[in-house]
Amino acid sequence: MEEKKQKKKGNVAFLLDYAGRHKALTFLGLFLSAVAMVMGMLPYICIWLAIKSLIAVAPDWSEAADIAGYGWMAFGFAFGGIVIYFAALMCTHLAAFRTASNIRKAGMRHLMKTPLGFFDSNASGYLRNRLDGAASETETLMAHNLADIVGTITMFIAMLVLMFAFDWRMGAACFLAAVVSIAAMFSMMGGKNAKMMMEYQSAQDVVSKAGTEYVRGIPVVKVFQQTVYSFRAFKESIEEYSKKAEEYTDGVCRTPQSVNLTFTEGAFIFLVPVAIFLAPGALASGNIATFVTNFAFYAVFSAIISTALARIMFAASGIMLAGNAVERMNTVLDAPVLKMPEHPERPKDNSVEFENVSFIYDGASEKALSDVSFSAESGSTIALVGPSGGGKTTAASLIPRFWDVTEGAVKVGGVDVRNIDPHVLMEQVAFVFQNSRLFKASILENVKAARPEATRDEVMEALRAASCTDIIENLPDGIDTVIGTKGTYLSGGEQQRIALARAILKDAPIIVLDEATAFADPENEALIQQALGALTKDRTVIMIAHRLSTVVGADEIIVLEKGSVAERGAHDELAASGGLYSRMWEDYNKAVDWRIGESDSEKGVA
Repeated sequence: MEEKKQKKKGNVAFLLDYAGRHKALTFLGLFLSAVAMVMGMLPYICIWLAIKSLIAVAPDWSEAADIAGYGWMAFGFAFGGIVIYFAALMCTHLAAFRTASNIRKAGMRHLMKTPLGFFDSNASGYLRNRLDGAASETETLMAHNLADIVGTITMFIAMLVLMFAFDWRMGAACFLAAVVSIAAMFSMMGGKNAKMMMEYQSAQDVVSKAGTEYVRGIPVVKVFQQTVYSFRAFKESIEEYSKKAEEYTDGVCRTPQSVNLTFTEGAFIFLVPVAIFLAPGALASGNIATFVTNFAFYAVFSAIISTALARIMFAASGIMLAGNAVERMNTVLDAPVLKMPEHPERPKDNSVEFENVSFIYDGASEKALSDVSFSAESGSTIALVGPSGGGKTTAASLIPRFWDVTEGAVKVGGVDVRNIDPHVLMEQVAFVFQNSRLFKASILENVKAARPEATRDEVMEALRAASCTDIIENLPDGIDTVIGTKGTYLSGGEQQRIALARAILKDAPIIVLDEATAFADPENEALIQQALGALTKDRTVIMIAHRLSTVVGADEIIVLEKGSVAERGAHDELAASGGLYSRMWEDYNKAVDWRIGESDSEKGVA
């Protein structure tokens, strides 16, 4: 609710809330920017005063007084304006950097409260773009655009005063050019054209995403001799972007931008007919010197209009980009968080129980799990098997609260996991996935991630238990070797063993294994099986397996099909039942015995 209230305030107010104590620097910077703009206009007054002095004594220019003084004043105001504007940007930049930093910190704090399953459906690159990248984009608005907006508003107010200070008719001519130009600019971005501009930007985002996917798929294109047309999404996104870009630039921007440039760059032209109209009256009244002086002022002053309006365009662009960035950040800041129990309970033992559990993913139309019930006593091993998509990984992920169940309850130690403090629950459960990831850090730091207070000797003991001795011996700096640097990389099986060492070091009483040997070669698989023996000893184990040979010794096998329990029992009982598990076991043995060779047809067998 707090974040939604912030969004209602508007993007600028939303960002200023994250500036903290540096918000005052933002307002100081805006004030200094306004002062700098006023000082930037004063040299034009000095130039006008110098011209007025020269015209007053023409043609005896030597009689002109204070010309040098006006020149030095113009230089002083210009230089002072630059210095003050620099100070203004220093203030706004400091506030902008702190705002972006606070947004990142707030985002990270929020992500720490989200369920772990959120990171499965939201890749790290996506989250980085939505949080870190978007926070960086707000810096332009906070550091530059706000100062320019305030400065431009101040400049316009000063312009209005000066426009009508000497000759309101010439001032009206300059003002007309500014009004027409502003109207032309807003016609491109406002009203019914705002929707078209958003469609254009949306098409641009789609092209960017599709382009990234295409680049990643180039190896597939080259291997199978395909063309760009095989990536239909990329081709269609380019065509859609081209269509939207043409509609927006040709149909919306062409005429208004032409009018805008004509009136801003040619504001001086509007003075000429006004001057021609006023000249006879000035000659008749004998005020020709004043007339010429005023015309000179407005001729010089009209040059400011182009600069001021250019600032408006850049500032408007910055506001739009910042608004888009805020929307992207809110997709992270609005991510669902785990509900904390008001009165947390501690598990009584290491048992795991599923009680009529149903679960459906956000946006899905069908349940991933439907009325699943089973229990694992402390120290027992339960295997989850079944066809792909049956719900095995989903079921395992509910134990450490990667997600919360839709219906029913998952219990650890007789307590609903939703009533256990998440930190306590994480202490109870260790998990090893089939695609375990290691940080770009030393082996020591990777293993200690499970228990940061562990000693070096304890890490080495865990590595030995996970059969990682050969890995350590082959690394240039042993356990201090940083993975991913100086050509040091580990195979999938080696990474899995390091991940097992991490789980062993954690020493959690409940172990969740998701096909831990999936990507291992035969040698690594044997070593991983040894490590699993050390990891699972005297612990409650929930294991997911496709290689059915690894679950033969499980206390109970749960066969999941389409999110429901199809069968359950010991290996021998299920293998002899003639059901789904029996067919899977038969197919598994055929696959194990399969060898490359001639088919019956090639041997001439009918």
